Amino acid sequence: MKRHLAAVLFMAVAMTTTSAWAQGQPANDMQALRAAVKADKRALVTKTLDLTPAEAAKFWPIYDAYQRKVDTSNRETALAVEQLVGNDKPLSDAFAKNLANQMLVADETEIKARRTMQSKLMRALPPKKAARFLQLEGKIRAFQDYDLAVAIPLVK
Repeated sequence: MKRHLAAVLFMAVAMTTTSAWAQGQPANDMQALRAAVKADKRALVTKTLDLTPAEAAKFWPIYDAYQRKVDTSNRETALAVEQLVGNDKPLSDAFAKNLANQMLVADETEIKARRTMQSKLMRALPPKKAARFLQLEGKIRAFQDYDLAVAIPLVK
């Protein structure tokens, strides 16, 4: 009896997962997500969240402020990467320490911006829509972080 119940539950979960997968973009299709972001991130966010006009009026100023802060963080990271890649000679310990500190400051800037944005989103949107955006943004940041990790050589 327990095996039969377990089999039925397994099938129910499998069918739910399959139908959820078919309804939207597959969760692990990062290439499609990357292409959608490259084409038009704002349009992707609009399509994913399906905001009402009232929700959109609250959401977009929060989103724009977050993007400005993340852009600042990205510029700080890009500067650190340029220093690393542009240096043809072996790094000094002081330079390596400074580089590590710059990258950490950039990460902290982004995390602070994300916390502020999350707090505001949870007040401005229904929790499910706020969580959906946070998931989408997390996926976008994941492939951007991966691309950055691939491009940056390890310090020698």
